[in-house]
Amino acid sequence: MGHSAAVWDPRAAIEITKDLNGIDQIVLRNPQGASARVSLHGAQITSWRNENGEELLFTSSKAIFKAPKAMRGGIPICFPQFENCGSLELHGFARNKIWTIDDNPPPLPANDSSRKSFVDLLLKPSEEDMKAWPHSFEFRLRVCLSVNGDLTLISRVRNINGKPFNFSFAYHTHLLVSDISEVRIEGLETLDYLDNLFQKERFTEQGDALTFESEVDRVYLSSPNVIAVLDHERKRTFVIRKEGLPDVAVWNPWDKKAKSMADFGDEEYKHMLCVDGAVIERPVNLRPGEEWRGRLQLSVVPSSFCSENLGLEKTGL
Repeated sequence: MGHSAAVWDPRAAIEITKDLNGIDQIVLRNPQGASARVSLHGAQITSWRNENGEELLFTSSKAIFKAPKAMRGGIPICFPQFENCGSLELHGFARNKIWTIDDNPPPLPANDSSRKSFVDLLLKPSEEDMKAWPHSFEFRLRVCLSVNGDLTLISRVRNINGKPFNFSFAYHTHLLVSDISEVRIEGLETLDYLDNLFQKERFTEQGDALTFESEVDRVYLSSPNVIAVLDHERKRTFVIRKEGLPDVAVWNPWDKKAKSMADFGDEEYKHMLCVDGAVIERPVNLRPGEEWRGRLQLSVVPSSFCSENLGLEKTGL
């Protein structure tokens, strides 16, 4: 890969290394010391660290780092299916495929190019994929690390088929938290959600914020474009900004389900929370030649920031 094609901030760096299985992974760094790591296996974000080197994404200590299955943690890409909502394998096949690096990606916008290092990864269907899901597409994932440490993921799916197709999608984001019982999510109040613990029955969120006392597996519908995850013990807030992703999936397995998963530690549910920008309830319908775009930006700010600063007020999306 020609690094000069992808490095727009001269102080940032891009490095290609091998993981334990010999699969390439790309490390993005910024001048302040923040970093992000993405594997060509599934285009999965496996690490996001702040300027102090502190990990911000959860990865299970029992995660299985071996293809073809996705690792438990980080940010896997769920495409073209979320969960088991279709005939394909759980969460679709994209997270289990080897992606390629685009050595000559389109440049960042001129007003943005000095603030980010980035890499573009590509996925096109194999003959095997076409047998299971007979649609021709190009999936481009751009992973950006800003000078302020923000992590931005931009997915573009183009239909290069002769007929339309539908798909669902999610950035399956595993956040690392100090204590799940001390975490709250703001921005989902009053929304309708589908509860996977009750056969996808539809409910309305009644609380001022979402807190956690037991297993949660929900899809919040028609959500605002800014969501905040407050970690009281660490006094920090994850801010999730999204475009083209109307739904938000929220998951924590709690103790009983955690003990039933081979690649998940019995007590690790206390330190993780999945909050996914997603398209689930109404799948994307993509006509021939059309392109869909879904953007997710993750930031971390001190929890002293109030909701107004984050743009969470109802009129300030």
